[in-house]
Amino acid sequence: MNTTRILTSLAAMLGAIGLHAAALAIDHTRSVGEPYALAGKRMVFTNWYYIRPGQLDWKDSAGKSVYASGEFQAGPNDAHFDIYLAPRGIRIVAEPAQRGQPIIRRQMPWEKMGISGNTLIHENGKYRLWAGAQEARGKSFGCYFESTDGKTWTRPSLGLVEYNGSRDNNLFNAPGGYIFVDPHAPPAERYKSIWAARTDPKIIQEYRKRRPISVFAEEEDPGRFHSIRAAVSPDGFNWTELTEPISVEVSDTQIIAYFDEQLNKYIMFTRAQLLGPRAPGAQRPEGRMHDFIARRAIGRSETDNFREFPLSELIIQPGADMLPTDTFYTNCKTTIPGAPDHHLLFPAIYHQADDTTSVEVWSSDNTKNWTRIPGSPVLKTNTPGQWDGGCIFAHPTLVELPDGSWALPYTGYVYPHKYPRGAWGYDVGLAIWPKGRLIALEAPEQGEFTTVAFVPPGKRLLINAVTQRAGSILVEACDVHANPLPGRSFAQAKPIIGDQFRTPVTWQGGDALGIADRQPIVLRFKLDKARIYGLEFE
Repeated sequence: MNTTRILTSLAAMLGAIGLHAAALAIDHTRSVGEPYALAGKRMVFTNWYYIRPGQLDWKDSAGKSVYASGEFQAGPNDAHFDIYLAPRGIRIVAEPAQRGQPIIRRQMPWEKMGISGNTLIHENGKYRLWAGAQEARGKSFGCYFESTDGKTWTRPSLGLVEYNGSRDNNLFNAPGGYIFVDPHAPPAERYKSIWAARTDPKIIQEYRKRRPISVFAEEEDPGRFHSIRAAVSPDGFNWTELTEPISVEVSDTQIIAYFDEQLNKYIMFTRAQLLGPRAPGAQRPEGRMHDFIARRAIGRSETDNFREFPLSELIIQPGADMLPTDTFYTNCKTTIPGAPDHHLLFPAIYHQADDTTSVEVWSSDNTKNWTRIPGSPVLKTNTPGQWDGGCIFAHPTLVELPDGSWALPYTGYVYPHKYPRGAWGYDVGLAIWPKGRLIALEAPEQGEFTTVAFVPPGKRLLINAVTQRAGSILVEACDVHANPLPGRSFAQAKPIIGDQFRTPVTWQGGDALGIADRQPIVLRFKLDKARIYGLEFE
């Protein structure tokens, strides 16, 4: 391969049409390109980000590269095509989740109508679930549950809220919605919560002197301003609401924020509204049909200051590949367990044609650009009569259970979303992917691919994969130029066959990658009737 010549020719060609090196960059604030870094211990192929697209070439009769050459006077058959390090015969597909019964049985009087999921966090060896409970219409509570295995849940006595003369319960005064842990905050603000609200116009008067507001936030509900509010807490139970909104815009249901270690910013995902601008001088029509013209979508905002988010920008909207009656109801932003740079959404798609929902999975490497993973939806509304046979909504976060399964909380309703709610019921379940097999890179027959160069966070490689009985996987470890490392070639690789969960990849020379600390590598794979669910380094 004449890599230098190819890159030089490519740069000249791009320059000739007005595209220079900066045009190749996504993040204009830092160096880009190989080798990549991993923020965690895992690499999961949720999109093509870690897979080389391949390099094409044209060669003369002597095998010399004449790629885009202006010097070589080629006739119609004087150069032959070549492509190397190109992926072939592979695809990415999501696996459907397994579902079961509600994980928490309604036993307390305040849980009579239902328990709804909110936020699940794995912290300090415990699975911590912040939820909501409803005793009757207009009588709701924040409640907290714990588990050591994700299966058996307890109600720790918090001693915070009096119920029927006793504080011996798991209730707390819930500030609003989603809760996250902010590792960069002072102790008094370690936990943060964020939710949609209405704000008094008097507060907005001062707010708008300093910060922009959405016009729609004022018009949607005259007399009150739609806004996004937040609260902080030292422990996740005792909350202090911030005086002002963190953004004045229309949003609803599930709003998610977190601190992104790679971007070094707070990121917020909102319920956005897909609406066009009103004709100049026209009045807003009255009537129910005009209240529901918006299509629900997903917005995003980022900031250095949690107390001040810019107005969110639309990042995902219902597309032409969806039914015209389908919209994005919630976003459920989360990440792959053990891989905080592998971003996922589990949006609830609202099927307005029958008032049900289904949960898809989307992926991103930068939180701004998203793609739906084939195989979605991964969870559908159950059959009528089941506890989750009306509609379902997923909640953050995706966690790893002690047996290696991945679990995502969701709330299931017995009735459709807009069905009369006087007698509704709802509970919390877990969508389960055994052995963490959520997203597969699959070769139905023979396939191959090569990764980008990256710095592995360990010197041993473990694989999570399944092959058919007649299938196999071979792995080759290479230097940054895709030359096999000593003793780590395809010819020396031991075939991976069958169901292999966190199995060390081995060669005749052992199971170590044979690299120095921080040494970048390239991995090459040959697959036959196989699925790879992830790589892990130790």
